[in-house]
Amino acid sequence: MRVALIHDWLTGMRGGEKVLAALGAIFPGATIFTLFYTPERVSEEIRAHEIIASPLNRLPGVLRYYRNLLPLMPRAVESFDLRGYDLVISSSHAVAKGVRVPKGVPHVCYCHTPMRYLWAAQSDYFKFGLGAAIKRPALKLLEPWLRRWDLAASRGVSRFLANSENVRRRIADVYGRDAQVVYPPVDTGFFTPDVAPAGDYYLVVSALEPYKRVDLAIRAAETLDRRLIVAGRGTQTVALRKIAGRRVEFTGWIDDARLRELYRGCRALLFPGLEDFGICPVEAQACGRPVIAYGQGGALESVIPDETGVFFGEQTVESLCAAMQKFEGMFFDPSIARRNSLRFTRANFEAAIRASIPALREVVA
Repeated sequence: MRVALIHDWLTGMRGGEKVLAALGAIFPGATIFTLFYTPERVSEEIRAHEIIASPLNRLPGVLRYYRNLLPLMPRAVESFDLRGYDLVISSSHAVAKGVRVPKGVPHVCYCHTPMRYLWAAQSDYFKFGLGAAIKRPALKLLEPWLRRWDLAASRGVSRFLANSENVRRRIADVYGRDAQVVYPPVDTGFFTPDVAPAGDYYLVVSALEPYKRVDLAIRAAETLDRRLIVAGRGTQTVALRKIAGRRVEFTGWIDDARLRELYRGCRALLFPGLEDFGICPVEAQACGRPVIAYGQGGALESVIPDETGVFFGEQTVESLCAAMQKFEGMFFDPSIARRNSLRFTRANFEAAIRASIPALREVVA
């Protein structure tokens, strides 16, 4: 069976790319189609596949501004030639699900979220950060056309898989479609606890983008005079460094071995953004460490309050500080965090994906 995997863009290794890598392991001969591709920023596991990038990838310096090409993305993803493939799986948080599939070929969409730029969190993406004053009105002009395209694209999907109950509900609200929940995979065989005691720092693992709200973690650490390590990179790196004090350390991009070391040694992972699911909290728990998370979105499905972590109720410095202070007066058993993480193994993910394949042709028929 010839399988095509469609992914929005390959410009780093975040949660969506870890899902793509797991899909690639299930279908080792699959071809990956993507809008933008930077080989040095993705894993060897992904690079092992044949990867076909859209013509947009040839634009000079496109990595610096590819997110601003949203109006061109629908036509670019529709341009992929999928003739000769027997199964199409899109891994989509933006436009990947809009790929044009030959008649009779099943198309399953693993949906990380309906396009958040349009349906759920425009303010999260464009309220913060540089260029917001331009991006908001530009999106407003494009929004009616993009919404019509996105709804039409959803009708070309044979079956939706959602990465969480949170996203399953959003798919129903936006697209009027049912979806099966298949939680993203976490490499719990690699992310494991250490016998050494935790260190003295809090940890953030995140793309440094406005909607991730890493600024809250930095300001809370400054307010409480706590050590904080920020692992990740993004468009907000310079801005975040400017507000950080002497006890905040930025690592930039790090490999998984270093990431595991940081998870194992942290007091807790800080998770201040509103996420559809969020793999990092599960990786931290797999290493036996608790999580302090904003109490909305996917974190509600992966963190057990007062057992594997603490929630804060508002995205404010004061609310996060209060949660950190509450956490510091509590005891968390690493074995409970570890056991909770085992709900999200790669084996469970692969079994759920394989179970969804046999009936797909019936759906198309």
